[in-house]
Amino acid sequence: MTTTETEEHKALRSAVATLGKRHGRNHNRADLWSEAGKLGYLGVNLPEEYGGGGGGITELSIVLEELGAAGCPLLMLVVSPAICGTVIARFGTDDQKQQWLPGIAEGTRTMAFGITEPDAGSNSHRITTTARKDGPDWLLTGRKVFISGVDIADATLIVGRTEDARTGRLKPCLFIVPRDAPGFTRRPIDMELNAAEKQFELVLDDVRLPADALVGDEDAGLLQLFAGLNPERIMTAAFAIGMGRYALAQAIAYARDRTVWNTPIGAHQAIAHPLAQAHIDLELARLMMQKAAHLYDAGDDVGAGEAANMAKYAAGEACVKAVDQAVHTLGGNGLTREFGLASLITAARVARIAPVSREMILNYVSHQTLGLPKSY
Repeated sequence: MTTTETEEHKALRSAVATLGKRHGRNHNRADLWSEAGKLGYLGVNLPEEYGGGGGGITELSIVLEELGAAGCPLLMLVVSPAICGTVIARFGTDDQKQQWLPGIAEGTRTMAFGITEPDAGSNSHRITTTARKDGPDWLLTGRKVFISGVDIADATLIVGRTEDARTGRLKPCLFIVPRDAPGFTRRPIDMELNAAEKQFELVLDDVRLPADALVGDEDAGLLQLFAGLNPERIMTAAFAIGMGRYALAQAIAYARDRTVWNTPIGAHQAIAHPLAQAHIDLELARLMMQKAAHLYDAGDDVGAGEAANMAKYAAGEACVKAVDQAVHTLGGNGLTREFGLASLITAARVARIAPVSREMILNYVSHQTLGLPKSY
């Protein structure tokens, strides 16, 4: 893979950055989403025959990173086009593609993604939401938590488990659940984090779904699931890198202008060096994110899995450090609403926790990459 961006990627980055700067930190989420959709940015990763840009996660990660760097990241970019759009484009039926992909690409239809459960987290082997056949239909029962944007989504792609007829074991399967399906209810979770996209607990009480609600092959299992989870990790890295870049830019501007004893504070190494280190860490994380996106778009799911986890880990750590240093650079001003950095202290930690914790990524690398034995 090349470590330099193509002219097309540079042009995309510049155009999205212009859009982001126009909307800025105090943007209206719905207005930005609508305009980004009309300009074709929401569907850059989706097939052209369904209204997308024909690109991949590489292009979509550029969109999210640049919006984040402008202070207006769109969390549902991680969910609707990256996870749900990718899964449907790769494994959906022709009817599912026709029904969902054009709307997702232009931003007129949105899909949420439901995997996390109260007792299982994102561990697909412990998911208790189950689907059972009832004639030609499916009946889906279970609970999900910390599901983003369900209130603004037309449907939720739910990860459930069905019984393998040959082994009797449960395997993951994906179902499209319309927001108004009987038995499908949601409850907002009271979050300390102030974000445009709200978090919900979902209850599925024998939700009856037609046969064509199943996405992909009933026997494909983890293959289809990780087709969505790897882009999720890559896009979370983009989200974190963009947030870190935004915070760092505010700190740099402040350090250039803020003068104490006739000298800008940015001239002092105690201020300059930590900011330089934060920049280096963000750039390194971006390189790993680009590698992960390249591998995924090239069809190397195994290689992409390892790189996507590493990218998400590196970006989360870099984001937290960049935000912390930015707030510290501004001192008391870093905690004021005027500069808009204090709220990022909480937001930045999300990249360490979701969609998979840094500890689980370290487990993955130690077991899968290094070949060390498991402790569990």
